[in-house]
Parts: sequence; C-alpha cells; structure tokens
Amino acid sequence: MNVSKTGYRVFSANSTAACTELAKRITERLGVELGKSVVFQESNRETRVDVKESVRGQTIFIIQTIPRDVNTAIMELLVMAYALKTSCAKNIIGVIPYFPYSKQCKMRKRGSIVCKLLASMLAKAGLTHIITMDLHQKEIQGFFSFPVDNLRASPFLLQYIQEEVPDYRNAIIVAKSPSAAKRAQSYAERLRLGLAVMHGEAQCSESDMADGRHSPPCVRNTSGHPGLDLPLMMAKEKPPITVVGDVGGRIAIIVDDIIDDVEDFVAAAEILKERGAYKIYIMATHGLLSADAPRLIEESAIDEVVVTNTVPHEVQKLQCPKIKTVDVSMILAEAIRRIHNGESMAYLFRNITVDD
Repeated sequence: MNVSKTGYRVFSANSTAACTELAKRITERLGVELGKSVVFQESNRETRVDVKESVRGQTIFIIQTIPRDVNTAIMELLVMAYALKTSCAKNIIGVIPYFPYSKQCKMRKRGSIVCKLLASMLAKAGLTHIITMDLHQKEIQGFFSFPVDNLRASPFLLQYIQEEVPDYRNAIIVAKSPSAAKRAQSYAERLRLGLAVMHGEAQCSESDMADGRHSPPCVRNTSGHPGLDLPLMMAKEKPPITVVGDVGGRIAIIVDDIIDDVEDFVAAAEILKERGAYKIYIMATHGLLSADAPRLIEESAIDEVVVTNTVPHEVQKLQCPKIKTVDVSMILAEAIRRIHNGESMAYLFRNITVDD
C-alpha cells in the first residue's frame, strides 16, 4: 500500500475511558498524540462525531474497541469514518482488534451473513484498510473489498504460558471441540506439549444452528412432487462430552479465540477435573465475558482465564480475580507504524502457522 509520508493521525472512535485505554497504549508506543475528536450520544441516542483538527491529505487510523453495546460501537466507527472521508483524509484505516458479528459469518436457515453486511458498510463509510486480530473464521477476510491484516495473539498467549504457568512442561493443550483442534495442535507443537480433544457437546450449542442437524426431518415428506423421491436423511446425534487423550495429573490448558458465554467452558472444566486434571487454564484472544460469566468462572473449577485487551473487561476483572489480561498493544502499534511507512507486514507473521 502506497502511503503518503506527509503525516498520519490516530483517533479513537469512542470517548469512554474503558474504550480509549487501548488507544492510549498504542499511541504511547508510537510516540504520537491521540487525535482530537469528540464522540457522544445525543439525547435521542443518535451518534455524533466532531473531529477537532485538520486531516486533509493524511493517513488516519481509527481505533475502535467493542464494548458491551456492540451496535453503538459500530455506528461510532461508521460515523467517524464518514466524517474523516468528507474531511478529505487520504486513507482511513480501521484498527478493530475484535471484529463484531464475526460469529455470524455463515448462512443459517433463513438468516443472513451479517458479517458480510458489516464489511460492505465499512467500505461504504470510507474505510480503505482494516487491522484486526484473530478473526473467528479466516475466510471473513474475503468479505472485504479492501486489504485486511488479521494479526495473531498466539505469541503473547504462548509467552504467558511459558512465563506465568508454573510447571507448564507438565501441561496438556486441550481443544474444547474438534473444530478447535487445529488451533490447539498449533499451540501444542510450539510448546512441545501433548494434545487432548473434547468430543461431544452440551445441548443448544452454536453448532446446532449452523449445521442443520434437525433439518430435514427424519420422516419422509409425502406432500412433495410425486416424481421426486429423495433419500431418507437421519438427524445427527452427538454423544455426551468425552475427552480423547490423557489429562490425568496434568495441567489442562483450553485454547480458543473467543470466550463469551462460559457455560461450555465451565462444563469442559468439570469433565477435565473428573478425568484427573489438577489445574484448568482458559486461554482466549477476545474476552467478551457476557452476562454472568465472571460469577460462573469464580464458582467453577477453572483456575484462571487469560484473555487479551482487545475488548474492555475491567469491570469483569473486578468481579472475578481469576481473569487475567495480556497486553497486545505492541503488535497493533507496530502494524500501524509499518503500514504508514509502507513496510512489509510479514515480520509480524513470522513463525505464525495458518491454524493459529
């Protein structure tokens, strides 16, 4: 990307203290000041953005962390991007560490692929590039009509395991489901540890909605076209949660990209305890920790939940001391510096595998 050397500015698309914390960490590492702007809600909940300085001909980076009110955060980002576009900014680059609606990236029955819709809205608002981290599905990058840099948090989480988990050589990496096995295998290979995979599921999991296991019905539909005789298809059925691998007397480290509703993690921790694991760690990039997650974690067999600061979660940390934070502002700041200077991003992906 050919970036003008005339200058760049970094703005935060949210004015609340919790959401600007990451933006301030990034600007401190870059040695620049946070751009002067005001983002607020009118009395009727409309979003208003006022940019307080000239951005003409400059490359602008908008940092937006996603708090609990996801839709308001999206509108803040869209309105600010459009304000900068109409103010003649040369390039507008969104720094969105956690990309919202990333779980809605598949067609489910008569639903919609909301992630694709959001990508189109961001392009229409004026964004020309996005920096994000650990997309829920890497194929989401294909929804965009402009470049997407999908950074990885795994080096920071691996470093945390090596430095903060006592006797981590006696640990085993656990995939909470077969779909997370590739990520877990990548962690296990780099840490030279064993791998265990949990198979089966609790009721009403996300995959029930995605794979259509209750459609078509297991009885023949005789009301169709008389000449159309489709083969009978049986509904899927998975067993209760079981563990493939020996976790007895080991430290179990469950790795995933998002930890939101924690019921599945709590259930997995109970199974691992029953199988003999004496400590349970959860490692995830994005700690959404919605609803009663802090209370459930505190009351569970989980010993520690480690997440990055891509999403503000200071309130949850006050409610549950088991939640720990890893700072990833360094890699985000370096990505901004490299894009502005027109340098290769390959260095940020060294030793990163496709499965991370």
